[in-house]
This record gives sequence, structure tokens and C-alpha cells, in this order.
Amino acid sequence: MEFRIADTFTDSLARLTGEEQKAVKTTAFDLQMNPANPGMQFHKLDMAKDKRFWSVRVNRDIRLIVHRTDSSLLLCYVGHHDDAYRWAERRKLEVHPKTGAAQFVIVRETVVEIAVRKAVEAITKKPLLFQGLSDEQLLGYGVPVEWIPDVKAADEDTLLDVAAYLPGEAAERLLQIATAGTSRPAFSRREVVDISPTVSDDSFSVGFMLTDDSELELDRSAQSDSPGSESSAFNHPDAQRRFRLIENREELERALDFPWEKWTTFLHPAQRDVVERDFAGPARVSGSAGTGKTIVALHRAVHLVRENPEARVLLATFSDTLAHALSTKLRRLIGHEPRLGERIDVHSLDAVGLRLYKSLIGRVKIVEASELSELLRIASDEAGPHKFNQRFLVSEW
Repeated sequence: MEFRIADTFTDSLARLTGEEQKAVKTTAFDLQMNPANPGMQFHKLDMAKDKRFWSVRVNRDIRLIVHRTDSSLLLCYVGHHDDAYRWAERRKLEVHPKTGAAQFVIVRETVVEIAVRKAVEAITKKPLLFQGLSDEQLLGYGVPVEWIPDVKAADEDTLLDVAAYLPGEAAERLLQIATAGTSRPAFSRREVVDISPTVSDDSFSVGFMLTDDSELELDRSAQSDSPGSESSAFNHPDAQRRFRLIENREELERALDFPWEKWTTFLHPAQRDVVERDFAGPARVSGSAGTGKTIVALHRAVHLVRENPEARVLLATFSDTLAHALSTKLRRLIGHEPRLGERIDVHSLDAVGLRLYKSLIGRVKIVEASELSELLRIASDEAGPHKFNQRFLVSEW
């Protein structure tokens, strides 16, 4: 039986107390080891629209919501009794008819007040943002069938309210259309094939760089599973951002140890594409702040050492402080596979330079500040007239 975890489960787990989380983890491990264990207290949710939702008793008050089929078990949500039941009664797990991705859909009839109602009651009507899009186009963006009328009725005042009820990929694409006039992946791909040779020694090999001056494009290729299968729906790139197949106890333990740091378990399709792609050469990845370049670098480093058992990987950054922070995140990512960490070096560029210099040339003698200032003064005089003063030159250096 396939055992999966949803990002909604890790979100809800993070909201519980430490003691409650411990009890939930014990129940989750028991479910993973033997979902059919007669000691597990499954309870059918009569009020849920999706009849495959069940609750599992954690303790007197905490309930774990699971989605169970003959071949899979999905951890969906955890919370106090009434909260957990309300969550399940408002949702259903569906395979989108157009994209084929598994997604949680909020049941339309259970929503008491949605943004569209506000629009209808508004005194001043604003242009509808998606009225010109066909149902087929909206389905292509991942919008659930029952939410198409609400999307078509959305204007600039109600879009964010409507988007809150939609799966993540649908909300993102609609926001892209509303702001940029078209929907496109967050990154565009460009492989860089003509760069200078990299320096390497027995300790380091450099094969992946993160910069901010170009783009890497995601192509949402179809998965290899047979169309329409349960595995196919969960393996779709859009589904993998919210559902994760857990292969063993160590993976589940890692996902539950730091539930608020979802980057250790779930990746956006654009991120996963970069992490797992087999590049023909060096690659450059760009993105604005918050798009997850650092997360991509961490997962990419781990992916490379997993796929290449004899390789060593260097993850370099701009300062010792950042290198230390990356090392901490790396330990969380591979907490139960420490031997992988033995083949990943995380250093600042300064530290890399010092290490290479020592190994190839010898002892390093760093110039004193006063001597450096004098050398810059001499170079400045030799350069002839210019607008830069000594203080600026020292700070730039």
C-alpha cells in the first residue's frame, strides 16, 4: 500500500503543541507500519462529501484525517476533534478532469460566504477579469469544475478571496493572468554551455551555480505512469507540490520533525524540475526573492550525491554566515542519511579560495588593511584622473 503525506497535514501538525505533535507522530508511524492494524481506531465520516475520508483517533481529543483507498493511505489533516471533522466535511480529493493532477477541492455548497457574493452586492461593478476565458481554458489552468462560475464572476476586488478557495496552481495562474495578462511558469529554462573551465581538486567539484541574471524554464511534461491511474494523479507535477510518497520510516520522521519547514518535503514543480533535471552542462537559475533558489540548491546537492555515489559536491555561497545557515538546513534535509552529508561541502567563496590556495600553492598570507589601502592608492594614482575617492575604493574592494 502506498503511504503519502499532504502539505495540509504538515501545516495542521505545526499548529499543535509539542506534546500533541509527539502523540500524532506515534500514530502516524503506526499507520505507516500497518494501516490495517485492528488496533487503529478508524471512524467513518458520515457528513463528509468524500466517502474515502476517515478519522483516526490519536488521543481523547486529537483526530487525524486520512484518505483511504484499497491501494493507498494519505495523511490529510490533524486537529482537535471538531476542527478536524469540519476540515474533512468541507473538502474532497479529486483528479482534475483536464490536468490529471490530484487536488483537494473545497466543496462549493459548504462555503457560506464567498467573494463573488460581495461582488454581486457591490454598488459599483468593476470589469470581470476572466469573463473572456472559456471553461476549457480555465480547466487547463487547474480550476475545479464547480468553481468556474465563481472565477468568471471575479473582479480585482474579489480575485484574492476566490483564489483562497482554489488549488495552488489554479490560484497562481489566475493571478498571473490578472497581473501580466497571460499565465506562464515562474521560470524559463536556458542551459549555459559556453563558460570557462572550472577549477577542481581532490576535494571539490563544481557543477551547479545559482545566480540572478538569467532564467530557467519549467516544462510540465507528462508523467510516466499510465493516464488516469492513482499514481499518475499523485505524480503529476502540480500534485507533487502538495502530496509526497513516503517510502520508509526515515522519510516520514524527517517530514514530521520540522513540519513548519515544508521545503524539506514538498517542492514546487518548477523547483523539482531544476533539482532532478539531467543538465547537459553547467546551468544558471534565477528568480526573485522568495522563489526558492536556496532550497533548489540544497535539494540539488542532495540529489547529485544520491545519484552519483562516488561524487563530491560543493555548495558555495558568499559569506561564512550564509554557509553556516546552509549547513544547518542541509542537516535537516538529510538528518536520517548522514553519510550523504559526508560528500557535500558547504563553504563560503572565501573559504574555498583559501582551501584551494593552501592545497595548490602553500601557506596563505593575507595583506594587512594598511598595506591594502596603500596598494589601492598607488593603483588609483597610476590610473589617472577619475571620480572615485580612496574611501570608496577601499569599500568596493
